[in-house]
Amino acid sequence: MIKYKTLVNILDNLCLEAPENLKTYHPDVSEPEAQDYARGRAFIHLFLKVRFGLLDFKERESYVTDGADDGGIDAYYIEAESKTVYLIQSKFRTNSGNFESKQIKLEEILKIDADRVSTGETTNEEGVSYNGKIQKMLEAFKDVPDMARYKWQIIILANLTGTKPTDLRKLTGGFSCTVFNFERTYDDLVFPVVSGTFFNVADLFIKLNLTNKELSQSRITYPVTTEQATSNITIIFVPTLEIAKVLHRYKNSVLRFNPRSYLDLKTNPVNREIAGTITEKKSNEFALFNNGITILSDETDLSEKIGQKETGQLYIKNPQIINGGQTAYTLCRIFEERRESEQRLSVFQDKEVMLKVITLPPGQTDNDRKLQLIEAISKATNQQTAVSEADRRSNDKVQIELQKNIFSTFGYFYERKRGEFLDGLEQGYIDNGKIISRNLVLRVSCALKGRASEARRQSEKKLFEKSSFDTLLDDSTDYRGIMFGILCLEHLNSLERNLALSTQDRYGTAKYGYGLRYGKYAIVTAVCKTRPPSSPINEFEGSVKAETEKVLSKWTQFESQVMREPHNSAYFWRTKDPETGEETAFADFDGYYKGRTANQDLRSFKFVPTL
Repeated sequence: MIKYKTLVNILDNLCLEAPENLKTYHPDVSEPEAQDYARGRAFIHLFLKVRFGLLDFKERESYVTDGADDGGIDAYYIEAESKTVYLIQSKFRTNSGNFESKQIKLEEILKIDADRVSTGETTNEEGVSYNGKIQKMLEAFKDVPDMARYKWQIIILANLTGTKPTDLRKLTGGFSCTVFNFERTYDDLVFPVVSGTFFNVADLFIKLNLTNKELSQSRITYPVTTEQATSNITIIFVPTLEIAKVLHRYKNSVLRFNPRSYLDLKTNPVNREIAGTITEKKSNEFALFNNGITILSDETDLSEKIGQKETGQLYIKNPQIINGGQTAYTLCRIFEERRESEQRLSVFQDKEVMLKVITLPPGQTDNDRKLQLIEAISKATNQQTAVSEADRRSNDKVQIELQKNIFSTFGYFYERKRGEFLDGLEQGYIDNGKIISRNLVLRVSCALKGRASEARRQSEKKLFEKSSFDTLLDDSTDYRGIMFGILCLEHLNSLERNLALSTQDRYGTAKYGYGLRYGKYAIVTAVCKTRPPSSPINEFEGSVKAETEKVLSKWTQFESQVMREPHNSAYFWRTKDPETGEETAFADFDGYYKGRTANQDLRSFKFVPTL
């Protein structure tokens, strides 16, 4: 349900991108059928945006062909890079149940006139002309000079199970077919657009300025052998405007192996100094003052024979910026503020930045080797912003898997990199309540392991140190247990907010003791110790609340017992007035829940009856 709501938020926001004169995308809220139709059209926009990187609404709309006499084709796209023509059919469902279960009818697939349009037919089998948009599509095919080299691919945006690929080919007249069911929609369309990783660049081409210089004078190439890999290093100066355009288009997709995310980079005060060197100077001090950018590549090529005078080209395969993200981000922001005017973009004129391209040879391009190399470079390179331990751990395999599992199962977004989902927040796709911080995940993991006092006491820096981190998250990490603990904390925070609004006892001390005020992680430890082995996802949240309430009902009893334990005398004691003989009790629950004995007490107390 959560993932479907996120999808609908995205579709509604895509509708808002439409010009006001396109009334289809701006339905009256009192007309649910019109609203559903708008979302169905926006669903096609989502696919075009994520799969092909089409950022402009009008450009995407030009590929939408949905309507009467559309030959069963709702949209298309001609991808020159892969030399593929995509024909798209979409069936959006208007509630989460149908979206995740209702199948597309095979008759709908039979309606796709792929065979006829691929041979240039302008009418269907009954002789009825295709609509105007299909006619424009056919004209677009004619404009492709090497169309004979293109493959044809049908995309089905709908659920389709139990049909073999060979049977699909028969239904489509022999065309290859790819199905985006509800799971693939969530994983490959929704998550990427929220995290800003939706368009992956396989081949990057960067123009080089060769005015008054030759390519051989502009680069240094050097082979180097390291413990991780044997690599080639190419150092070359490239126009700052080219780097700005790269980050504007690809954002987090070219920062996958960077310790930080695209929007986390904006918080650095160094940005102002970097920007000033571009916007306030006419000469090329930027190349002199800036440390440059490091990009990882699987294949690199340089050429000055591209048919343009005084211009060369740098080719990078599967580029990833692993250092200098701050520089790239700042250049991108300057570009975004000025891109509407060529005159304003003149601030980039003749200003270049040093680019270091590390090319891994074939056979050494797997992610494990990349991550080893990235970690070594991050430690050794004098970056403009220090890399924290939490940043350094952000690309660990266990964190990537945890993020994937939490979203796929629960629809929440685990933020392993700071600011990773700010794009989704700023676009209105999600709210803060659906984002789980990495600091919280490690504290809950600590509580799950019975270390409630450390969960409350340890600093984030300490938790993310490798010696600590490796004890908290590993390949056997129970992501369901972590979500159980996180939802338990959400319930406790909700109780606290309600108490603050409705009573004078804002922490509920009379009912819950000092648990809500100081001992939330201790409660999480107790709740997760008693939780059922597994709960169906649709009952998960209810199970969390039920188990939490059971533990809370025993909490004052728990605190009464620990106050009497001799080993807790440092936190609970009595003093007697020598003159009156009156005794006064003192309790330091703040210190106790951060102390060394709480974990032991939580292990020994029976929160649920022994069977």
